Amino acid sequence: MSSSSLSIQGLAKRYGAFVALAPTDLVVADGEFLTLLGPSGSGKTTLLSLLAGLVPPDEGSVHIGSDDVTYAPPYERDIGVVFQNYALFPHMTIEENIAFPLKMRKVPAADAKRRAREALEMVHLPHIAGRYPRELSGGQQQRVALARCMVYKPSIILMDEPLGALDKKLREHMQLEIKRLHREMGTTIVYVTHDQEEAMTMSDRICLMNAGRIEQLGTPADLYFRPRSLFVADFLGESNILPAALRTRVGDEVEIALGGGGVAGRALANGTDLAPGTPVRVMVRPQNLTVARRPQNAASPDALEGRVSDVMVTGSLTKVYMEPLDRNLPPLVAAFPTRNDADAVRIDDVLTLSWSGRDAVVIADTASAGAGAGAGAAGAA
Repeated sequence: MSSSSLSIQGLAKRYGAFVALAPTDLVVADGEFLTLLGPSGSGKTTLLSLLAGLVPPDEGSVHIGSDDVTYAPPYERDIGVVFQNYALFPHMTIEENIAFPLKMRKVPAADAKRRAREALEMVHLPHIAGRYPRELSGGQQQRVALARCMVYKPSIILMDEPLGALDKKLREHMQLEIKRLHREMGTTIVYVTHDQEEAMTMSDRICLMNAGRIEQLGTPADLYFRPRSLFVADFLGESNILPAALRTRVGDEVEIALGGGGVAGRALANGTDLAPGTPVRVMVRPQNLTVARRPQNAASPDALEGRVSDVMVTGSLTKVYMEPLDRNLPPLVAAFPTRNDADAVRIDDVLTLSWSGRDAVVIADTASAGAGAGAGAAGAA
């Protein structure tokens, strides 16, 4: 990783007794795309506002490069901000909107005009320079907002849910546009969203926040396949979270006893170092759960079995919802590519369920996990 372009130490913000952001440390590398993800009230927008200089911190520091900008006003931070509502000036043409930051920086008019045209070329909208914001679609206005932010080449761009007002198809198109611009410019981007898919597809790293704190920081794959807490496992994507107890450790895997203890399995230790017999949770993603038909009248006390309660074809994926025969286990969901199968899974079928130990992870069963710990096949909102 290259040298840090942005770092914070002990940064905190409180509003009376409410802790909007607990003391937080974070380092963002030059050219990195970091997403702040989390539910409402998790602290992600507060953190972005502190980075932008829109609100003062109660403690801690913010550094951009080697400069301490903790109490510097926004215009002295060499940052650009893209808001959800575009914030374009309705009385100015698109070219004038984009050139406005350059005008404020005393850039000569001819140079500002040239750079505004170049920025429009970058977002593939050179033909709308003379139009007004009201004459553009939502996607076009968002690209103009991006161009206005990029035209003065800030070292860091902050984006606060910039695609929140767009429909799904346009949102996906704009995700590709932003990723393309990030690759071409190499600018550091800190991006706020509550959309998990958006965070997974766009980010170099995700900073998942909860209750004003960083719950886990890592690559999308780290958080998705190796969650460090039940909150992360339950929030990010759909998951099966099963109660279990540790038996023995085998290399980087552990043997586990599921539910009532009659069914054994394996899972990655996931950094845990717990004593045998310790209650834990085991997370398996739906696509990693293999289902097979149980031979008629051949129930096995050593196999995890479930009765199909529903089947849902979502398009490219088919989801099978099951009630385990072991009543100590929560409902499960398996997912696999949709296929034209003559022997389709049907409601009330009894299936045998299995997974590879490399595709399941152990998570400490802590009291702070919250209600989501026992939710079983729970998708995040």
